[in-house]
Amino acid sequence: MDPNSAQLINSMLVPGVMIVAASILLLSSNSKYSSIVNRIRLLHDERITIFDQSENSKQALKQVDKIELQISHLIHRISMVRITIVSFSAAVLFFTVSAVLMGIRSNFDINGYFWLMLSFFFGGLIAIINGVVFSVIEVFKGYRIVGIEISGINHVHKKV
Repeated sequence: MDPNSAQLINSMLVPGVMIVAASILLLSSNSKYSSIVNRIRLLHDERITIFDQSENSKQALKQVDKIELQISHLIHRISMVRITIVSFSAAVLFFTVSAVLMGIRSNFDINGYFWLMLSFFFGGLIAIINGVVFSVIEVFKGYRIVGIEISGINHVHKKV
């Protein structure tokens, strides 16, 4: 094997590993997005059911208010997950472009090409960082939503 080919393979391995890592993060974020959308739909259906079955009692209106609060928080949460997904998708794109540019650079000697390749790689790293930051913010938002959901349970236990 030509030493330049071996060096090229070693060099392209780093963006390849980063592509896989970003893809795994993207897959988990897509799964989270799907579950949040399903939760919003279930809460919406529950709200409609309460309106249809109740006679606008005080208890039913409190339950509907709680559901509407959860939905509003979930909509904010899903926008954060969307930013996370876009960031991880951009990272996959940037790492892929940097790997392609590495392959092209190995065959052609173009001035300034190294910086272009490095810029795409660092762009991918920045996209990963952005996605992780929004993912952490989204986790805290999810914790707040669970607090809203179980707030009624605490009231029930205090009455008993």
